Amino acid sequence: MARIVILGAGLGGAIMAYEMKDQLRKDDELIVITKDPIYHFVPSNPWVAVSWRTQESIEIDLAPVFAKRGIGFKAVPATKVRPEDNCVDLADGSSQSYDFLIVATGPELAFDEIPGLGPDGHTSSICHVDHAAKAAVSFEEFCKKPGPIVTGAVQGASCFGPAYEFTFILDTELRRRKIRDQVPMTFITPEPYVGHLGLDGVGDTKGLLEGEMRQHHIKFMTNTRVKQIDAGKIIAEEIAEDGSVKKTAELPFAYSMLIPGFRGIAALRGIEGLVNPRGFVLIDKHQRNPKYQNVFAIGVCVAIPPMEATPVACGVPKTGFMIESMVSATALNVRQLLDGQEPTHQATWNAVCLADFGDSGVAFVAQPQLPPRNVNWSSSGVWVHNAKIAFEKYFMRKIRRGESDTFYEKAMLDILGIGKLKKTENVG
Repeated sequence: MARIVILGAGLGGAIMAYEMKDQLRKDDELIVITKDPIYHFVPSNPWVAVSWRTQESIEIDLAPVFAKRGIGFKAVPATKVRPEDNCVDLADGSSQSYDFLIVATGPELAFDEIPGLGPDGHTSSICHVDHAAKAAVSFEEFCKKPGPIVTGAVQGASCFGPAYEFTFILDTELRRRKIRDQVPMTFITPEPYVGHLGLDGVGDTKGLLEGEMRQHHIKFMTNTRVKQIDAGKIIAEEIAEDGSVKKTAELPFAYSMLIPGFRGIAALRGIEGLVNPRGFVLIDKHQRNPKYQNVFAIGVCVAIPPMEATPVACGVPKTGFMIESMVSATALNVRQLLDGQEPTHQATWNAVCLADFGDSGVAFVAQPQLPPRNVNWSSSGVWVHNAKIAFEKYFMRKIRRGESDTFYEKAMLDILGIGKLKKTENVG
């Protein structure tokens, strides 16, 4: 008998639980530990922030679903991972031992790194459903007295798609309310160019997204570093190629949403050999930590070096299909270890992404996610908006049912008409 503990139950952790359960032997035990007993579908957060969805409509109580699948569940925050002792300390004073640990925590949102950033400061967030619900309230107040809007991401961010999505969703909603003409909009980003996405672009995302910005009268600033945020004013620096400050701008705003930088959660940070200086988990090609061989990691908490040196720090995104490929490889590798074998499965890290713009959108496929690629494709149109709605419905249904095969492998690829993408490769 072996005890497998999954730390985290978000987009990656929930499907990790289902796939790992399918791979376990009869007497093995699976336990999920998470600070939040309610799963929420993060890709729908931009819709919550403009009241196109309610918070409750994208939430699922995980306890009954996990119980039905025979998965142990502890809704208690982790305070410290102790890999030397094969143990996780919890906020209620207890500890949970493990034979194998799979880290799927997602990131900690580093709002504190920039004065005035975040829901407790002067800007909104769509990174968590609670933040998105609060952003919706702020947006309704804004619409009573429209003014300038500033959206985008700050230095150290590694999830740019939602920033673009929310910007264009705001544009769509403002036009529907017939107040768009009263709202100057500016998009700021640490990316070296619009559409870089932390991936050096995919297909013609540069041309597509720049074109959308101009068509929708949205000004943009790239290579941007935010210094501080005051009430109604963002102080931002445009950085030159040599790292010097090219220009300082004061951007007035009546409403703002900025994606923060990410870092690993406090329970992981500072553990030598397990995480990098930002607290992201170090892994090998089998999703396995090189020092602690019974620890695996999947999703946003994984350490991936930046694509290239850029004037302002840009992280590499971990998109849905990429995360799913990590999940599948990890489940198969843990099973091999349980059977006394060495792991042989690698995640393919292919990327499939739908960015909804409210009444249109941009889709891209990168095989693999990091260049050079075998497939490097992007497209746009109203069909992307409709595909994103189908994506939400299908994925939520799978999570509610506790089913391990997810939308990325089944439905999205059919919608995009690109055939079957491999999730894992067996290199044994």
